Amino acid sequence: MVMVRLPDGNEIEHCDGVTALDVIREIGPGLARAAVAAKLDGNVVDLTATLNGDSVNLQAITAADPAALPLMRHSCAHVMAEAICSLWPQTRLVYGPTVEDGFYYDIDLDHGLSPADFEQIEARMTQIVKEDRPFTRYELSRSEAMTRLESEGNPYKVDNAERAEGDSLSFYVTGARDSGCWEDLCRGPHVPSTARIGAFKIMRVAGAYWHGDASKAKLQRVYGTAWATKKDLNRYLHRLEEAKKRDHRKIGRELGLFAFDPLVGSGLVLWKPRGAVIRYTLEQFIRGELLRRGYQPVYTPQIGRLELYRKSGHFPYYKDSQYPPLFESDRARELNVLWELAWASNSDQAVPAEIELFDRLAVSHEDLRKAGYPAGEAVDARLKRIGSWLAQEDGYLLRPMNCPHHIQIYKSERRSYRDLPVRLAEFGTVYRYEQSGEVGGLTRVRGFTQDDAHIFCTPEQLHDEIAGCMDEARVGLGVVGLNDYRVRVGLRDETSSKWVGTAKNWELAQVAILEAVRASGMAYTEEVGEAAFYGPKVDFIVKDCIGREWQLGTVQVDYNLPERFELSYVGDDNAAHRPIMVHRAPFGSMERFIGILIEHFAGAFPLWLSPIQVTVCSVSEKSAGYALEVYKACRDGGLRMEYDTSDDRIGAKIRRATMMKVPYVLVIGEQEMSAQTVNVRTREGKQLGSCTLPEFLAACAAEIATHGETTSAEIGRGSAPSERQV
Repeated sequence: MVMVRLPDGNEIEHCDGVTALDVIREIGPGLARAAVAAKLDGNVVDLTATLNGDSVNLQAITAADPAALPLMRHSCAHVMAEAICSLWPQTRLVYGPTVEDGFYYDIDLDHGLSPADFEQIEARMTQIVKEDRPFTRYELSRSEAMTRLESEGNPYKVDNAERAEGDSLSFYVTGARDSGCWEDLCRGPHVPSTARIGAFKIMRVAGAYWHGDASKAKLQRVYGTAWATKKDLNRYLHRLEEAKKRDHRKIGRELGLFAFDPLVGSGLVLWKPRGAVIRYTLEQFIRGELLRRGYQPVYTPQIGRLELYRKSGHFPYYKDSQYPPLFESDRARELNVLWELAWASNSDQAVPAEIELFDRLAVSHEDLRKAGYPAGEAVDARLKRIGSWLAQEDGYLLRPMNCPHHIQIYKSERRSYRDLPVRLAEFGTVYRYEQSGEVGGLTRVRGFTQDDAHIFCTPEQLHDEIAGCMDEARVGLGVVGLNDYRVRVGLRDETSSKWVGTAKNWELAQVAILEAVRASGMAYTEEVGEAAFYGPKVDFIVKDCIGREWQLGTVQVDYNLPERFELSYVGDDNAAHRPIMVHRAPFGSMERFIGILIEHFAGAFPLWLSPIQVTVCSVSEKSAGYALEVYKACRDGGLRMEYDTSDDRIGAKIRRATMMKVPYVLVIGEQEMSAQTVNVRTREGKQLGSCTLPEFLAACAAEIATHGETTSAEIGRGSAPSERQV
């Protein structure tokens, strides 16, 4: 017998081998009809999965459960693959996983699919769904499955099977087994039948390579999406259309905010004057907040010795996404490779590649030849020995992180407990050598600036410092109207080896960060495996105005880097103590944050953040003199201004300012000149009528104060660009 524990705490006893659906049906026929899968001890399984053992935890998954959507999309990928195979029988399938908002299937097919083919694929899919065929799972022994797959002549499926774990392999039939229906090698799980798949659509087709290797077979990747209802699908498609309109790359070009140039380099942003004003204004707001909260500004180099990053663990941990080091000599380059080999081996016995490289080095360097290479020495001792050889000549690295530099500033002075917390802040530019296919607009670049700060504090101060950092993020997001967000607490996956530091330090850090998050009152989720390599963290997952989620601000607790760098402060007991380090960046990357803001506002920034806040347009030459006076008065009043003195008609001038998404357009004609007023229009085309210039300036000042000048008198003032006439 097996004891089944339900989510409400009740327990039901069943015979071994009972299916999940049988148990759910006993709970209630309505729940059985609504269920699409089940959670068995936390793992999602088919409803046909059997229950065995002394006791299990079981939960029904209905179509309304978020866990149902990936299942339905996975099942829809099978239906799409069957539809393609039925239309083009020569198709060879590779694999078809789910992705965010949908799924794809890689296929090997001579016929190049195009949007013209989507309608007939969808029609065949609709037919399969209407047939309400069950998804039937069966298993074969590994040897039997491999024999069968090899006989089918599909090398991709053979490769998939060889990579799979276990003594048996599972297959899914879209129908009953031995019915001649379509089937595929698959781990599952799936919804009970094709009729449980909701609304779907083929989205696009793209090129792909087997295992992402350009030297291997070129494939076609067919993307689709599936949703529980037609209404959900239409809402998603509308969101995609809105996203296209709001694409920050398109708007950035149209508004002249930034540019990329292949001669400068992929993923390296050129901020144009209007975009620079947005960035400067945001930075001024952040600086005001930092000073108000007791941070101290610092500046550090954008390059540092490799030894600095070896000590911090960033090199070679992030080696694949870093720019290549600059070495002082060939010897330094080869010694660094030797250090990496020892680091990667993590063994007290040197690997053959280490010994071979050292022998090659020793031929040219007598000091190395005399020292010898103790192959049996502990790895830490080998790393220390190689480090001593590198001490005289090493390499340099474009910094991937700011924290090692801030650590050295902290370490440059003797610190007392009375000095703590020490809060060091910098708009620090860092560099990551992202793969060319991953670079895109402002959201994935190779050089970016973080609103970075690092806090060094005592254990007693840690809770308040984490709380303060979370409040900074809340205020920062609120000032730009991003108030719809959730908090994600990233914790260590104890089964992984990628973390550094002791288990005790991790436990202390995770307890501290969870206590602070709970005390904040913010809704949060805990996600194992999402921690930084040196400590747990809090991420702010922000939802924009069309419902997309973005990861922005972050707060990280770190016990490990202070140990690596042997940081200390003198406590009230006159003894040395180790500080705790908090990493925080409320906006994260300024480039990415501004890219998200461009799309959130669709380029129509609030007044305080707009690069040009007001455009003055004269109706004719007769009113041009007064229009110039208005322009100068607004500029002197602290507004960022533009003055259109072109010979175009007033309609063209207004349209041009509107297209540039300038919040207010002041139309100046003879009537306004005579009455000493301004005629105010908005970028949305609304005519606000006439008012005096002092009234307009007062209204702008009030609007700016409402939208972001509550903490910094600098925002929107004193940062006007140089005069520019259109």
